[in-house]
Amino acid sequence: MFALVTGASGFLGRYVVEQLVARGDRVRALVRSDNAELQALGVELARADVRDRQATVDSCAGVDVVFHVAGLSGIWGPWETYYGVNVVGAENVLEGCRQHGVGRLIYTSSPSVTFEGRDQCGIDESAPYARRWLCHYPHTKAIAEQRVLAANGDDGLLTCALRPHLIWGPRDRHLVPGLLERARYGELRRVGRGKNLIDMVYVENAAAAHLQAADAMIRGSAVCGRAYFISQGEPVNCWEWIDALLGLAGVPPLRRSIPTNLAWFAGAVLETHHHWFCPDEEPRMTRFLAAQLGQSHYFDIRRAREDFGYQVAITTAEGMARLGRFLAADGASTVHHASI
Repeated sequence: MFALVTGASGFLGRYVVEQLVARGDRVRALVRSDNAELQALGVELARADVRDRQATVDSCAGVDVVFHVAGLSGIWGPWETYYGVNVVGAENVLEGCRQHGVGRLIYTSSPSVTFEGRDQCGIDESAPYARRWLCHYPHTKAIAEQRVLAANGDDGLLTCALRPHLIWGPRDRHLVPGLLERARYGELRRVGRGKNLIDMVYVENAAAAHLQAADAMIRGSAVCGRAYFISQGEPVNCWEWIDALLGLAGVPPLRRSIPTNLAWFAGAVLETHHHWFCPDEEPRMTRFLAAQLGQSHYFDIRRAREDFGYQVAITTAEGMARLGRFLAADGASTVHHASI
Protein backbone atom coordinates (compact mmCIF):
# COMPACT_ATOMS: atom_id res chain seq x y z
CA MET A 1 0.00 0.00 0.00
CA PHE A 2 1.16 3.52 -0.83
CA ALA A 3 -0.20 5.90 1.80
CA LEU A 4 -0.22 9.67 2.18
CA VAL A 5 -0.29 10.92 5.77
CA THR A 6 -1.08 14.59 6.33
CA GLY A 7 0.11 16.10 9.58
CA ALA A 8 2.81 13.43 9.65
CA SER A 9 5.14 15.44 11.87
CA GLY A 10 2.44 15.84 14.53
CA PHE A 11 1.81 13.67 17.56
CA LEU A 12 -0.69 11.17 16.13
CA GLY A 13 0.49 11.49 12.53
CA ARG A 14 4.01 10.41 13.43
CA TYR A 15 2.72 7.19 15.00
CA VAL A 16 0.52 6.46 11.98
CA VAL A 17 3.59 6.83 9.76
CA GLU A 18 5.71 4.59 11.97
CA GLN A 19 3.12 1.83 12.04
CA LEU A 20 2.72 1.95 8.26
CA VAL A 21 6.49 1.79 7.75
CA ALA A 22 6.84 -1.02 10.30
CA ARG A 23 4.53 -3.27 8.33
CA GLY A 24 6.19 -2.50 5.00
CA ASP A 25 3.91 0.09 3.45
CA ARG A 26 5.28 2.92 1.34
CA VAL A 27 4.57 6.34 2.88
CA ARG A 28 4.47 9.91 1.67
CA ALA A 29 4.27 12.51 4.45
CA LEU A 30 2.66 15.90 3.90
CA VAL A 31 4.50 18.32 6.18
CA ARG A 32 5.04 22.06 6.30
CA SER A 33 8.83 21.83 6.65
CA ASP A 34 11.67 19.31 6.42
CA ASN A 35 11.68 16.61 9.06
CA ALA A 36 14.86 14.61 9.56
CA GLU A 37 13.18 11.98 11.75
CA LEU A 38 10.64 11.15 9.06
CA GLN A 39 13.32 11.08 6.39
CA ALA A 40 15.31 8.65 8.54
CA LEU A 41 12.34 6.30 8.33
CA GLY A 42 12.63 6.29 4.55
CA VAL A 43 9.48 8.37 4.14
CA GLU A 44 8.95 10.54 1.06
CA LEU A 45 8.28 14.16 2.07
CA ALA A 46 5.82 16.51 0.37
CA ARG A 47 6.06 20.05 1.75
CA ALA A 48 2.88 22.11 1.93
CA ASP A 49 0.29 23.64 4.20
CA VAL A 50 -3.05 21.86 3.74
CA ARG A 51 -4.58 25.27 2.97
CA ASP A 52 -2.46 25.35 -0.21
CA ARG A 53 -4.95 23.79 -2.60
CA GLN A 54 -2.71 22.90 -5.52
CA ALA A 55 0.16 21.57 -3.42
CA THR A 56 -2.22 19.46 -1.35
CA VAL A 57 -3.93 18.11 -4.47
CA ASP A 58 -0.55 17.27 -5.99
CA SER A 59 0.52 15.39 -2.85
CA CYS A 60 -2.27 12.85 -3.47
CA ALA A 61 -0.88 11.73 -6.83
CA GLY A 62 -0.26 7.99 -7.08
CA VAL A 63 -1.30 6.98 -3.57
CA ASP A 64 -3.80 4.27 -2.65
CA VAL A 65 -5.02 5.72 0.63
CA VAL A 66 -4.91 9.04 2.46
CA PHE A 67 -4.82 9.42 6.23
CA HIS A 68 -5.88 13.03 6.79
CA VAL A 69 -4.55 13.58 10.30
CA ALA A 70 -3.55 17.26 9.96
CA GLY A 71 -5.73 19.73 11.82
CA LEU A 72 -5.75 22.71 14.14
CA SER A 73 -6.87 21.97 17.70
CA GLY A 74 -7.31 24.34 20.61
CA ILE A 75 -9.83 26.42 22.53
CA TRP A 76 -9.06 29.90 21.22
CA GLY A 77 -8.23 31.71 18.02
CA PRO A 78 -9.87 33.31 14.98
CA TRP A 79 -12.58 31.50 13.04
CA GLU A 80 -10.76 32.09 9.75
CA THR A 81 -7.71 30.16 10.93
CA TYR A 82 -9.67 27.16 12.20
CA TYR A 83 -11.89 27.11 9.13
CA GLY A 84 -8.90 27.40 6.82
CA VAL A 85 -6.94 24.50 8.34
CA ASN A 86 -9.77 22.18 9.31
CA VAL A 87 -12.40 22.75 6.62
CA VAL A 88 -10.54 24.11 3.61
CA GLY A 89 -7.71 21.67 4.31
CA ALA A 90 -10.15 18.75 4.26
CA GLU A 91 -11.74 20.04 1.05
CA ASN A 92 -8.32 20.25 -0.58
CA VAL A 93 -7.56 16.67 0.43
CA LEU A 94 -10.92 15.54 -0.96
CA GLU A 95 -10.18 17.29 -4.24
CA GLY A 96 -6.76 15.63 -4.40
CA CYS A 97 -8.39 12.22 -3.88
CA ARG A 98 -10.92 12.90 -6.64
CA GLN A 99 -8.41 14.20 -9.16
CA HIS A 100 -5.94 11.38 -8.62
CA GLY A 101 -8.34 8.47 -8.18
CA VAL A 102 -7.41 7.71 -4.57
CA GLY A 103 -9.46 4.78 -3.31
CA ARG A 104 -9.66 5.42 0.44
CA LEU A 105 -9.64 8.40 2.81
CA ILE A 106 -9.52 8.07 6.61
CA TYR A 107 -10.25 11.36 8.33
CA THR A 108 -9.14 12.11 11.91
CA SER A 109 -12.07 13.82 13.57
CA SER A 110 -12.97 14.43 17.23
CA PRO A 111 -15.71 13.35 19.66
CA SER A 112 -16.22 17.04 20.41
CA VAL A 113 -18.27 17.31 17.21
CA THR A 114 -21.18 16.03 19.35
CA PHE A 115 -20.38 18.03 22.53
CA GLU A 116 -22.60 20.86 23.75
CA GLY A 117 -21.30 21.19 27.30
CA ARG A 118 -23.46 18.53 28.96
CA ASP A 119 -22.60 15.06 30.26
CA GLN A 120 -22.14 12.38 27.60
CA CYS A 121 -22.33 8.97 29.25
CA GLY A 122 -21.75 5.97 27.01
CA ILE A 123 -23.16 7.58 23.86
CA ASP A 124 -22.63 5.95 20.47
CA GLU A 125 -22.33 7.30 16.94
CA SER A 126 -26.07 7.83 16.64
CA ALA A 127 -25.62 10.97 18.76
CA PRO A 128 -26.29 14.05 16.58
CA TYR A 129 -23.82 16.80 15.83
CA ALA A 130 -23.90 19.65 18.31
CA ARG A 131 -26.29 22.53 17.65
CA ARG A 132 -24.38 25.11 19.67
CA TRP A 133 -20.63 25.45 19.61
CA LEU A 134 -18.44 26.47 22.51
CA CYS A 135 -15.36 27.10 20.38
CA HIS A 136 -14.26 27.00 16.76
CA TYR A 137 -12.36 23.71 16.92
CA PRO A 138 -15.31 21.29 17.28
CA HIS A 139 -17.45 23.37 14.93
CA THR A 140 -14.93 23.26 12.08
CA LYS A 141 -14.13 19.60 12.71
CA ALA A 142 -17.85 18.79 12.44
CA ILE A 143 -18.15 20.65 9.13
CA ALA A 144 -15.12 18.83 7.75
CA GLU A 145 -16.28 15.43 9.01
CA GLN A 146 -19.68 15.83 7.37
CA ARG A 147 -18.10 16.78 4.05
CA VAL A 148 -15.71 13.84 4.17
CA LEU A 149 -18.47 11.35 4.95
CA ALA A 150 -20.78 12.86 2.32
CA ALA A 151 -18.03 12.25 -0.27
CA ASN A 152 -18.12 8.49 0.30
CA GLY A 153 -18.78 6.82 -3.03
CA ASP A 154 -17.89 9.87 -5.16
CA ASP A 155 -15.70 8.89 -8.10
CA GLY A 156 -14.87 5.57 -6.44
CA LEU A 157 -13.61 7.19 -3.23
CA LEU A 158 -14.39 5.43 0.07
CA THR A 159 -14.28 7.50 3.26
CA CYS A 160 -14.65 7.15 7.00
CA ALA A 161 -13.96 9.30 10.07
CA LEU A 162 -12.35 8.33 13.38
CA ARG A 163 -12.97 10.26 16.58
CA PRO A 164 -10.13 9.49 19.03
CA HIS A 165 -10.65 11.13 22.42
CA LEU A 166 -7.88 12.75 24.49
CA ILE A 167 -4.87 11.18 22.79
CA TRP A 168 -1.91 10.80 25.14
CA GLY A 169 1.44 9.04 25.33
CA PRO A 170 5.16 9.56 24.73
CA ARG A 171 6.15 12.51 22.49
CA ASP A 172 2.95 14.40 23.30
CA ARG A 173 3.68 18.14 23.25
CA HIS A 174 0.18 19.41 24.01
CA LEU A 175 -2.05 17.61 26.54
CA VAL A 176 0.38 16.33 29.16
CA PRO A 177 2.92 19.20 28.98
CA GLY A 178 0.01 21.66 29.21
CA LEU A 179 -1.27 19.99 32.35
CA LEU A 180 2.18 19.90 33.90
CA GLU A 181 2.86 23.54 33.10
CA ARG A 182 -0.39 24.73 34.62
CA ALA A 183 0.03 22.56 37.71
CA ARG A 184 3.60 23.69 38.31
CA TYR A 185 2.53 27.35 38.14
CA GLY A 186 -0.45 26.77 40.41
CA GLU A 187 -2.92 27.53 37.63
CA LEU A 188 -4.66 24.15 37.47
CA ARG A 189 -7.81 23.63 39.52
CA ARG A 190 -10.08 20.65 39.85
CA VAL A 191 -13.36 21.59 38.17
CA GLY A 192 -16.48 20.22 39.81
CA ARG A 193 -16.72 17.53 42.48
CA GLY A 194 -14.02 15.38 40.96
CA LYS A 195 -16.43 12.56 40.10
CA ASN A 196 -16.74 12.98 36.33
CA LEU A 197 -15.72 10.09 34.08
CA ILE A 198 -13.93 10.55 30.78
CA ASP A 199 -12.64 8.47 27.90
CA MET A 200 -9.13 8.81 26.51
CA VAL A 201 -6.90 6.78 24.19
CA TYR A 202 -3.25 5.84 24.16
CA VAL A 203 -1.62 7.17 21.01
CA GLU A 204 -0.45 3.84 19.58
CA ASN A 205 -3.97 2.44 19.89
CA ALA A 206 -5.36 5.50 18.12
CA ALA A 207 -2.84 5.09 15.30
CA ALA A 208 -3.58 1.38 14.96
CA ALA A 209 -7.29 2.16 14.60
CA HIS A 210 -6.47 4.23 11.51
CA LEU A 211 -4.67 1.32 9.85
CA GLN A 212 -7.38 -1.14 10.82
CA ALA A 213 -10.10 1.08 9.38
CA ALA A 214 -8.16 1.54 6.14
CA ASP A 215 -7.64 -2.20 5.77
CA ALA A 216 -11.36 -2.85 6.27
CA MET A 217 -12.47 -0.31 3.67
CA ILE A 218 -13.64 -2.18 0.61
CA ARG A 219 -16.74 -1.40 -1.42
CA GLY A 220 -19.81 -2.54 0.47
CA SER A 221 -17.98 -2.60 3.82
CA ALA A 222 -19.84 -1.23 6.84
CA VAL A 223 -16.88 1.06 7.49
CA CYS A 224 -17.46 3.22 4.43
CA GLY A 225 -19.25 6.50 5.10
CA ARG A 226 -19.28 6.03 8.87
CA ALA A 227 -17.80 7.79 11.90
CA TYR A 228 -16.28 5.95 14.88
CA PHE A 229 -15.49 6.85 18.47
CA ILE A 230 -12.05 5.57 19.49
CA SER A 231 -10.92 5.21 23.11
CA GLN A 232 -9.37 2.83 25.63
CA GLY A 233 -12.81 1.30 26.06
CA GLU A 234 -13.05 1.98 29.79
CA PRO A 235 -13.76 5.43 31.24
CA VAL A 236 -11.58 6.75 34.04
CA ASN A 237 -12.15 9.31 36.75
CA CYS A 238 -10.90 12.51 35.12
CA TRP A 239 -9.17 13.95 38.16
CA GLU A 240 -7.69 10.72 39.44
CA TRP A 241 -6.17 10.23 36.00
CA ILE A 242 -4.85 13.80 35.90
CA ASP A 243 -3.30 13.32 39.35
CA ALA A 244 -1.68 10.11 38.08
CA LEU A 245 -0.26 12.01 35.08
CA LEU A 246 1.11 14.70 37.37
CA GLY A 247 2.62 12.02 39.60
CA LEU A 248 4.58 10.58 36.67
CA ALA A 249 6.44 13.89 36.50
CA GLY A 250 6.81 14.31 40.24
CA VAL A 251 4.17 17.04 40.47
CA PRO A 252 1.95 16.96 43.60
CA PRO A 253 -1.74 16.09 43.18
CA LEU A 254 -4.29 18.87 42.92
CA ARG A 255 -5.72 20.25 46.16
CA ARG A 256 -7.83 23.18 44.99
CA SER A 257 -11.13 23.00 43.17
CA ILE A 258 -13.77 25.25 41.65
CA PRO A 259 -17.47 24.49 41.06
CA THR A 260 -18.31 23.70 37.44
CA ASN A 261 -20.87 26.49 37.13
CA LEU A 262 -18.39 29.02 38.51
CA ALA A 263 -15.72 27.82 36.07
CA TRP A 264 -18.27 28.16 33.24
CA PHE A 265 -19.13 31.72 34.34
CA ALA A 266 -15.45 32.64 34.62
CA GLY A 267 -14.88 31.22 31.14
CA ALA A 268 -17.70 33.30 29.70
CA VAL A 269 -16.35 36.47 31.32
CA LEU A 270 -12.78 35.79 30.20
CA GLU A 271 -13.87 34.99 26.64
CA THR A 272 -15.69 38.33 26.43
CA HIS A 273 -12.76 40.22 27.90
CA HIS A 274 -10.20 38.58 25.60
CA HIS A 275 -12.42 39.00 22.55
CA TRP A 276 -12.54 42.76 23.01
CA PHE A 277 -9.22 43.62 24.63
CA CYS A 278 -6.63 40.90 23.93
CA PRO A 279 -7.87 38.57 21.17
CA ASP A 280 -4.42 37.12 20.50
CA GLU A 281 -4.04 35.91 24.09
CA GLU A 282 -5.68 32.64 25.11
CA PRO A 283 -7.92 32.86 28.21
CA ARG A 284 -6.96 30.71 31.17
CA MET A 285 -10.53 29.40 31.24
CA THR A 286 -13.28 29.15 28.61
CA ARG A 287 -16.78 27.65 28.62
CA PHE A 288 -15.57 24.74 26.48
CA LEU A 289 -12.66 24.02 28.81
CA ALA A 290 -14.87 24.27 31.92
CA ALA A 291 -17.35 21.81 30.43
CA GLN A 292 -14.64 19.39 29.30
CA LEU A 293 -13.05 19.39 32.75
CA GLY A 294 -16.24 19.32 34.80
CA GLN A 295 -18.56 17.03 32.84
CA SER A 296 -18.47 13.32 32.02
CA HIS A 297 -17.80 12.35 28.41
CA TYR A 298 -17.25 8.74 27.49
CA PHE A 299 -18.35 6.67 24.54
CA ASP A 300 -19.54 3.30 23.29
CA ILE A 301 -16.88 1.92 20.91
CA ARG A 302 -18.66 -1.28 19.91
CA ARG A 303 -19.11 -0.07 16.34
CA ALA A 304 -15.33 0.21 15.84
CA ARG A 305 -14.82 -3.22 17.39
CA GLU A 306 -17.46 -4.85 15.23
CA ASP A 307 -16.84 -3.07 11.91
CA PHE A 308 -13.04 -3.17 11.68
CA GLY A 309 -11.80 -5.15 14.65
CA TYR A 310 -10.51 -2.29 16.78
CA GLN A 311 -8.99 -3.52 20.00
CA VAL A 312 -7.01 -1.95 22.83
CA ALA A 313 -3.64 -3.56 22.27
CA ILE A 314 -1.83 -1.39 24.83
CA THR A 315 -3.62 -1.14 28.17
CA THR A 316 -3.90 2.08 30.11
CA ALA A 317 -1.52 0.70 32.77
CA GLU A 318 1.11 -0.17 30.18
CA GLY A 319 0.62 3.16 28.43
CA MET A 320 1.13 5.04 31.70
CA ALA A 321 4.32 3.06 32.34
CA ARG A 322 5.63 3.98 28.88
CA LEU A 323 4.70 7.62 29.39
CA GLY A 324 6.44 7.63 32.77
CA ARG A 325 9.66 6.37 31.21
CA PHE A 326 9.40 9.01 28.49
CA LEU A 327 8.86 11.83 30.98
CA ALA A 328 11.78 10.65 33.07
CA ALA A 329 14.05 10.79 30.03
CA ASP A 330 12.60 13.85 28.34
CA GLY A 331 11.23 15.95 31.15
CA ALA A 332 8.29 17.06 28.96
CA SER A 333 10.11 20.35 28.75
CA THR A 334 8.84 21.53 25.36
CA VAL A 335 5.30 22.91 25.34
CA HIS A 336 3.84 24.05 22.02
CA HIS A 337 0.30 24.68 23.24
CA ALA A 338 -0.56 24.99 26.90
CA SER A 339 -4.30 24.35 26.68
CA ILE A 340 -5.93 21.01 27.46
